[in-house]
Amino acid sequence: MSDLERLHRIKYMIQARKCVPIQAFLDELEISKATFKRDLEYLRDRMNASIVFDRADGGYRFDKPNAGEKIELPGLWFSEKEATALALMQHLLANLDQGGLIGPHIDPLMEIIDGIMGQSEVSAKELRKRIKVFGMSARKNSLENFEEIGNALFKRQRLQIEYYSKGKDETTNREVSPQRLIFYRDNWYLDAYCHMREGLRSFALDGIRESELLNKKSQEISEKELNENFSESYGIFSGKATQKAKLRFTPERARWVSGETWHGQQVSSYDKDGYYILEFDYNQDPELVMEIVKHGSAVEVLSPAGLRKRVKDELTKALRNY
Repeated sequence: MSDLERLHRIKYMIQARKCVPIQAFLDELEISKATFKRDLEYLRDRMNASIVFDRADGGYRFDKPNAGEKIELPGLWFSEKEATALALMQHLLANLDQGGLIGPHIDPLMEIIDGIMGQSEVSAKELRKRIKVFGMSARKNSLENFEEIGNALFKRQRLQIEYYSKGKDETTNREVSPQRLIFYRDNWYLDAYCHMREGLRSFALDGIRESELLNKKSQEISEKELNENFSESYGIFSGKATQKAKLRFTPERARWVSGETWHGQQVSSYDKDGYYILEFDYNQDPELVMEIVKHGSAVEVLSPAGLRKRVKDELTKALRNY
């Protein structure tokens, strides 16, 4: 453990436990009494840490309840609870991020967090060992493109991309103005203004074969317009809503579906027989059809007729192939 990490640890131990016996410092930090005294002197003299020894409680504490929060030491600062939350967040993200796009950039930070939490009652390593996250539909992505896209987003510059569309089985070269990155159903997408199509589009990152940062300013799209285009209707490749879906789930399936969010502005209710009615706006239906089909006979499409027919055809096709 470095000297800096040890100073962090002393501060966090006192913040978390209010009053800490000297033996607890020696045991958890694995240091001598002389080293602890030097660290304590440094914190008091150089960092103005108001740490006092409380004879009644037999330990070290800050002389005021919130005094520790005002100590400014080099590096990132988190309370022990905040460090625990960060360790959990990193682990969850790393498990969801099956393509390895973000993990490598967070790993160095986690070494610091592990040092801060040290051998406490709940260590970061122990927490990560006890949590499992399964990303069932994650696709492999390119870290190189992810970094280039990230640079374009932060610098607000355009990108030249070579994009492969799985639906059309075609590759196109496009100039785009990146707006935001989206993590949706275990995969990454880029919302951008496409200068070739002259409109907003969503690009799957695993479909971006090559990317190059251009020395051109991005065309800025307002948050309102982005939300109207990408959040108004169901799914990731949505566009402005043109239709309203109305689904009816059996009382049994409603136990699960009633707790799900299919759309930010969905409307739901129960009918007199206990069936769960779900209504929301949508534009393109391929993704919606796949989601409905997953529920089999437990869901009925009440409207519109076109969506009902698409689902029926898909189920018929599946039975035929089966």
